[in-house]
Amino acid sequence: MSFAQVYTRSVVGLHAPKVIIEVHLSQGLPALTIVGLPEAAVRESKDRVRSAILNSGFQFPNRRLTINLAPADLPKDGARLDLPIAIGILAASDQLDPDVLSGFEFIGELALNGNLRQVTGSLAVARAIKAEGLAAKSSSSHEQSLTEPLPVEAVTSVKLIVPMDNGAEASRVEGVEVLGAHSLKAVCDHLQSLANPSIPHESLAVVTPSPAPQHIGYQVDLADVKGQHHARRALEIAAAGGHSILFTGPPGSGKTLMASRLPTILPDLSDEDALEVASTYSVADSDYDYGTRPFRQVHHTISAVALVGGGSRPKPGEITLANKGVLFLDELPEFDRTVLEVLRQPLEAKQITISRANSQMTFPANFQLVAAMNPCPCGYDGDASGRCRCRPEQIKRYQDKLSGPLLDRIDLHITVPALPIADLQNAQVGETSEQVRVRVIAAHKHQMQRQQKVNNELNPSEIDKYIQLGESEQQLLQLAQQRLNLSARGYHRVLRVARTIADLSDSVDITSVHVSEALSYRSK
Repeated sequence: MSFAQVYTRSVVGLHAPKVIIEVHLSQGLPALTIVGLPEAAVRESKDRVRSAILNSGFQFPNRRLTINLAPADLPKDGARLDLPIAIGILAASDQLDPDVLSGFEFIGELALNGNLRQVTGSLAVARAIKAEGLAAKSSSSHEQSLTEPLPVEAVTSVKLIVPMDNGAEASRVEGVEVLGAHSLKAVCDHLQSLANPSIPHESLAVVTPSPAPQHIGYQVDLADVKGQHHARRALEIAAAGGHSILFTGPPGSGKTLMASRLPTILPDLSDEDALEVASTYSVADSDYDYGTRPFRQVHHTISAVALVGGGSRPKPGEITLANKGVLFLDELPEFDRTVLEVLRQPLEAKQITISRANSQMTFPANFQLVAAMNPCPCGYDGDASGRCRCRPEQIKRYQDKLSGPLLDRIDLHITVPALPIADLQNAQVGETSEQVRVRVIAAHKHQMQRQQKVNNELNPSEIDKYIQLGESEQQLLQLAQQRLNLSARGYHRVLRVARTIADLSDSVDITSVHVSEALSYRSK
C-alpha cells in the first residue's frame, strides 16, 4: 500500500471544518512535500513527525512522500495536524492497516520523542463532529427530525483521538466518543489491535467529562457594595434583562466594584451556551472556568482589532470572548474614539462580521456592556467638596469623547455619588448576590416563557408584539420623548427596560410606575 487517507479537522474562526490528509509514497529521491495551503506550523511538522515516528519504534519511509491537505483551498494552521500526518505516513508505508482509520478522527501535536502535547480548539472539533453526525442522522431518516432529540449514543460512530490533556475538554460534548492518548505509540498500538486483536496492546481509555457543578460559585459578592441603592437597583435591572449600563461618578465611588459583581447575579449558563463559550476560549487558547459567565475587563489602550477581532485570518476579539457574559470598559473616555465606535454595530446585532480580501468571518458578540467614567478629567465635577478645578470647556471636551450614537445604545445611565466615610462605616450589609439572583432568575423565566429571549434582544416587531402600553403610559412616553429628545432607538430601549422592571415586579402589564423608572435611567 502506497496511499493512505486520514481524517482530521482544521480550525477556522470558531468552526472546525473536516480536513482529509492524503499520503502518497512514490519512487524517487527521499523527500517530504506538504501541499494544500499549510501555514508555518504545519510546514514545520515534517521534522517533528519524522523524529516522533523514529523514536516510537517505527521506520520512516526512505522514499518520496507527498502529503495533500484537502480541501486544497482551506488554510490549515497549528500543530494539531502532526498526529494525523504521522498516522497517514505509517499507514501508507504498511506499518498500520489503513482499513481501520475510517472510523477515527485525529488531532494532536507531536513531541520529538513521540509524546502527544495539548492543542487548541479540541472542543470546537468535538462539536463539529457531533453536528456532522446529527446532520447525517437527519438526512438518512425521513422520520427523525433535528428538532427531536437523538439518543446520545446514536449521534455519531466516529471516534476522536486527542492528546490526554485535551481529553476532559473534548469529552464535554455528548454523543462523541473521545479517546485520550499520551503518545503516538499508544495510538498505533490501539489501531493495530483493531486489525489484529491477538497483538498485545494497551487500549486507549474513553475519556469521560468531570461532572459540571450544579451552581457556579464566584469569589466576589454583591454584598461587598455598601450603600449605592440606586446603582444596585440598576445593576439588578441590567442583569434581569441583559441591558447595557454606564456608571458615572467620582473616583472611589464603587463603579468598578459593582461592575465586577454583575456576573454573580446573572442566571447560570445553559449547557449549550457553556459549551459555546468554552469552545471560543479553546480556540483562543485562553483559560476559562467552565460554566461561569465571562467577565472581560480591557485596558483603554486596546486596539480596535483586539477589541472586535481581526487579523489577516480573522480571530475572535474581546467582544467575542465576552459572549454570554460581561464586557467592562473602565475609564470610558480614555479609550480611543475610533475603538469605541466599532462597538456600535455589535451592540445592536449581537455579532460581528469581519471581512478581509480572502476571507469573511462572523463571530458571536452577545455580551452585556458595562462602562464606567468620571464626570470630568479630574473626576470631581459636582462633588460637594468643591475640589473640582476643571474649566467648563475641559469638561465638555472630556465628555465629547463619547459620541451620541454610542451613548444612545446604552440602556441605563447611572450617576454613582461618592459616599461619606461615616456612611461607609455605618452602612448595613446589603443583599447578597444569591438573594438578588433569585429575583433575576424569576424575571428571566418570565421572559423565556413569553418570548424565548431576554428583553434586550427584542427587535422592533417583537417589541410591538410583547410590550403593550395603556393610554396613560403612552401619554407619559410621548411627553418624555419631547422633553428628553428620545430617538426611536432610545424609545425602544426605554420600552425594553420598562418591560424588565415589570418582570422583576411579577407584573404582566407595564404600568406608569415601570415606565417612569425606566425613563429615569435615560438622563443622557
